[in-house]
Amino acid sequence: MGRTATRERLFAAAIELIAAQGFTATTVDQIADAAGVAKGTVYYNFGSKAALFTALLDYGIERLSATLREASRGRKPLAALEAVVGAELAFIGEHESFARLLIAETWRSGGGDWRHAARLIREQAIGVIADVLRAAVTAGELREDLDIGIAASAVFGMVFTVALDWRTLQPERPLADVHATLMDLLRGRLAG
Repeated sequence: MGRTATRERLFAAAIELIAAQGFTATTVDQIADAAGVAKGTVYYNFGSKAALFTALLDYGIERLSATLREASRGRKPLAALEAVVGAELAFIGEHESFARLLIAETWRSGGGDWRHAARLIREQAIGVIADVLRAAVTAGELREDLDIGIAASAVFGMVFTVALDWRTLQPERPLADVHATLMDLLRGRLAG
């Protein structure tokens, strides 16, 4: 197994364990066992549990951001916004454990470098939404006085919260219904 595959197995194991029992309660032994590797492999790849956690956040946030960027590529601004909202919902639906880990651990002071994760989310994931909103304002599709930074954070947070609510409490609801309701809310608020 190559280094990339090993790291991805370690990430998958760590995400599940930390989401289920928390960062502090999760041990390197548990992560190694769940990934099917020796404990030394964790240290060889990351150096420490804290470094693994930071790398895990980087990896997950980068994957989310890449998914949002890809969804917006080549679309007109409002279509890009709709695609990004759908992509965020789908990503959280597919990676619910990672989303729960972000909520549970990233903003808790004991969960590692939460400022680093918050900064990455702002620069990368929320940054994609800000770019889409900026393009829509420039194209005259959204109101000129829109505070793009706050609006982008609000869109990201709203979609994130609704996605977790959907996956946790209403998993039988089709993604398309959740997406349509979010877009109705956004069109009404952002367009003015």
